[in-house]
Amino acid sequence: MARPLDGILVVSLEHAIAAPFCTRQLADLGARVVKVERPGAGDFARAYDTRVKGQSSHFVWTNRSKESLALDLKDDGSLAALKKLIARADVLVQNLAPGAAARMGLSFEALHEENPKLIVCDISGYGDNGPYRDKKAYDLLIQAEAGLLSVTGTPDAPSKAGNSMADIAAGMYAYSGILAALLQRKQTGEGSHIDVSMLESLGEWMSFPMYYAFEGAAPPPRTDASHASIYPYGPFTTKDGAVILGIQNEREWAVFCDKVLANAALARDPRFDANARRNENRAALRKIILETFASLSTAQVEERLDTAQIANGRMNDMAGVWAHPQLKARGRWRTVGSPAGEIPALLPPGRNSSFDYRMDPVPAVGEHTEAILKELGVSK
Repeated sequence: MARPLDGILVVSLEHAIAAPFCTRQLADLGARVVKVERPGAGDFARAYDTRVKGQSSHFVWTNRSKESLALDLKDDGSLAALKKLIARADVLVQNLAPGAAARMGLSFEALHEENPKLIVCDISGYGDNGPYRDKKAYDLLIQAEAGLLSVTGTPDAPSKAGNSMADIAAGMYAYSGILAALLQRKQTGEGSHIDVSMLESLGEWMSFPMYYAFEGAAPPPRTDASHASIYPYGPFTTKDGAVILGIQNEREWAVFCDKVLANAALARDPRFDANARRNENRAALRKIILETFASLSTAQVEERLDTAQIANGRMNDMAGVWAHPQLKARGRWRTVGSPAGEIPALLPPGRNSSFDYRMDPVPAVGEHTEAILKELGVSK
């Protein structure tokens, strides 16, 4: 079945996570993505680790279904070949160092004259203007700048998120921005320039804690794995482990007291009869919950929570996610090729009844160079 982006050519000067994650999702929808890499080493993310049959965990995640074109862009002939490819492209994505693409003549303004339909998406740490424009930006630094570290961790120490949240946020906004630009091009016939900043992307995701601290109010406290303003909501130990549960409203709170804690009167305790008061008195309430759970196994607590229809979940480690029964039951796993052999891969989120996602191999460095140059009529 035809995919939404069949026939769309994307050229990407990309490394690390934000741009590769964006373009992999375009490839999932059928776009032909040509990844331009340095000859030899390629994208430096290839060397982050060797956890997947000798390959980098970050790289295999963000680079399936792409073609690898190895070019030395300091060489005039190679740069000319790249420009010839871009002249045919629908989309150019780049997250090189600030100003690097423009110095090679690959700015939107320079390219638009020759290819008016071209969509150019620049991804950077701080955007293409302003006092921070030229600052280096890595995921952890943006997590700090955007305030994520200030609200994540324990009361005593901030913690970074365990995944590349700033990169992922920027990659998602670049992806959705390109899809919007393709739709707009159908109406106007013209390409456009998209300027995506990691700081602005993660800043959008920080809107709840920013509004919570509106006009100088106290920010949300760091509360380990618990919610900063809703209680009870988070992990609670049992006789043999722990459960994660969440109470969202007063009806659920009353049911939780009656069916899970076997203490219906607790729902009317003036310390706990509204979320704001439960939050203020969370230490006292936590003690009561833990005293009840101390004599119950995790399975028993989960059974009570499920019977009462109180939201709960397992605190899975990575092995638990690999083996998650829901992912298996919904057929979410596929295998894709790679230079080291087949590896498992999750299908993109969102099943669509009209097409199947593209799930093609992860390329070796320069695997498609010869074929692409031949297609352009360029000799090595």
